[in-house]
Amino acid sequence: MIDWFGFVTVGLTTLVGAGFVVTMYSLGVRFTAVSGDDDGRHNLAAKWGSYICFGFCVLAVLAGIVLIVPALSKAAETIIGNIF
Repeated sequence: MIDWFGFVTVGLTTLVGAGFVVTMYSLGVRFTAVSGDDDGRHNLAAKWGSYICFGFCVLAVLAGIVLIVPALSKAAETIIGNIF
């Protein structure tokens, strides 16, 4: 028997996660392009914006890897359990 609710949950989570990574990467590329246009405060703000967007991409990918790999999931559960 197929658990359709689980299937839909995984599908929606995949779509939202992929959309988030693509959006953050696109914004990071755009901010990188804008930071090279001229000098001034906008240059610095755009550069930091690109760093933040690429950082969110890296965090999302690492979170996905931790959720997929069982050994990393158990290690993360232990670490988070010790913190909280």
